[in-house]
Amino acid sequence: MSRFLNVLRSWLLMVSLIAMGNTVQSFRDHSFLSEKLYTGTPEFVNGLQARTFGIWTLLSSIIRCSCAIDIQNKTLYHITLWTFVLALGHFLSEAFIYKTAPLTIGVMAPLIVASFSIVGMLIGFQCVPESQQEVGARQKKRN
Repeated sequence: MSRFLNVLRSWLLMVSLIAMGNTVQSFRDHSFLSEKLYTGTPEFVNGLQARTFGIWTLLSSIIRCSCAIDIQNKTLYHITLWTFVLALGHFLSEAFIYKTAPLTIGVMAPLIVASFSIVGMLIGFQCVPESQQEVGARQKKRN
C-alpha cells in the first residue's frame, strides 16, 4: 500500500474520532449546536435537531472509520467520499443559502476538514489498486 494511503487512513481515523466526540456533545447538550454552529438562528436548534445531527455525524464517523480500516474497498471508499461531499454541501448551504450558520470558526472547521478530505480522497483514487474481479471484468469486455 502506498505511503499516501497510509496517511489518508490516519486522517480518516482522526476525523472519525473527532466526529464521535461531536456526536456525544450533540446528545449531551443541544446548546453546543446553537453556540458553535448554527449561531445565525439559535432559536431553531432544539433537542430533536441536535440528536438528528448527532446520528448523522455518528453514521459518517462509522463510515469513515470503516474506510480507514479497509481503504482498498472501492465501494466503501466512494461512500466515504460522499460523506465529505454531503457535509461540505450541508455547511455551505447553511452558511450561504439559509444563513443559519455564519462563517465562524465553528463552521469553518468542518468546511476545511471536508474540503481537504475531498481533495485527499480524490488524489487517493490513484493509489487504490484494482481488484482481481475488476481486472477480469475489463478483460472479458475486451474479448
